[in-house]
Amino acid sequence: MADMSVAYSSSHGLGEEQSIWFKLTPLLNQENPMQVLMALSEKYSGVIPINLKTQRIMLLSEPAHAERVLVTNADNYTKYFDGLRPVFGRSMITIDGALWQKIRRPQQAAFHPNMFEDYFPYLMSAIETKMARWAEYAESGETVEMVEETWTLAAEMVCKALFDREMPFNPHFVFKQVKTYTDVMNHKSIRLKSVRGELAEVTEEETAKAMEIWGSIPETVIGANIVDHREKTLLNMILEAEADPDFPEFDRQQVIDELKQYLWAGTETTALTLAWSLYLLSQHPEAMERIRTEARAVCGDEDPSWNQVQQLSYTRMVIQETMRLFPPIWALIRIAAGDDEIEGHKIKAGDKVVILSYIAHHSSKYWDNPEKFDPERFAPERAKKRMKYSYLPFAAGKRACIGGALSQIENTLALVQLLRRFTPEYTGPVPAKIHATVTLSPKGGLPFRIRKL
Repeated sequence: MADMSVAYSSSHGLGEEQSIWFKLTPLLNQENPMQVLMALSEKYSGVIPINLKTQRIMLLSEPAHAERVLVTNADNYTKYFDGLRPVFGRSMITIDGALWQKIRRPQQAAFHPNMFEDYFPYLMSAIETKMARWAEYAESGETVEMVEETWTLAAEMVCKALFDREMPFNPHFVFKQVKTYTDVMNHKSIRLKSVRGELAEVTEEETAKAMEIWGSIPETVIGANIVDHREKTLLNMILEAEADPDFPEFDRQQVIDELKQYLWAGTETTALTLAWSLYLLSQHPEAMERIRTEARAVCGDEDPSWNQVQQLSYTRMVIQETMRLFPPIWALIRIAAGDDEIEGHKIKAGDKVVILSYIAHHSSKYWDNPEKFDPERFAPERAKKRMKYSYLPFAAGKRACIGGALSQIENTLALVQLLRRFTPEYTGPVPAKIHATVTLSPKGGLPFRIRKL
């Protein structure tokens, strides 16, 4: 179990003024935060400078801006993850430069497309567990929180497919614990919870306890029951790096931090995409039925084989369109290491630069009828006409998400299997409200009831 004093110190000062998310609270804590940003972006031609007492933040929303920061001059822009070290430690997601390249290298092979077929039966196994749970919900008629449901599914996928381990923890409990931290660390304005109808501040002791529980999870996973004793797994690659005497940087703490990265960052983006997909499909039943029709045409009444998954093109387009409308990583933050100039705008060393992927995804300059749910816009003949860097669901350049391709496989498979057996019915307000912090989450959650077909 993690040292409680360390956990407490990690939680101390949550929501303080050094966090960029705290600084952006006036913009993001609106009824429709994305509409506010889109209006400002249009007014200021895609560049919104925010001058503060101690620093300057540049909000950028054009594809050319993304290309400059993420690709052509990427070495000048380092990643920003202040406040998330207690969640991810010094994992690949929070380090940069030569050390990042060295830490990433032994893990890269686990995300080569050739590995995905090996993962396939374990992804299916995790989905079967979720279907059994949904069958119980269908019987009881209870309302479920969809992001929690999809997060717990994604966590089991990671444990079984990438780590060859049975999931040794209650994912619903862990989800609630870590959300306690990640929610309050971003905004003081959301450090309140409802206690018997009265608002009360989330205490630092509560966030410290959440971090203590979170810190214990990686070792629990390593010591869990092995599924199939596979040799080629991400966990084995990480443990081999630790055992390499010529790789002193990859010590036991690095192992722990890398597992934290995959168990949270590797699950939340997948989970949010799947949850938002189900929300969109609940509003477009014709698209939901088309997924079922495609599944019947490709797989008949059987579960899909690995080769058949590649043929589920419309289902995959639904996932891609979801990530356009609701990109989990809606903003990419970098810190300028040196001076630069982007389309006539001076960038100074130390400036925080925020690439607003959401704005590019919703711009009528790059998308026809951008607010419309239209999976067909990702059909190959239309997609090849798209402006480069106008679609950034997994960032771009050398720091693009290592697990992006696998995430799309996970979600395509989950969407097909769940919808062939159930109709998830959204019961919340329409449109669902957005909560924009590090990720683009639904404000107040996405309540659903599950109906069995």
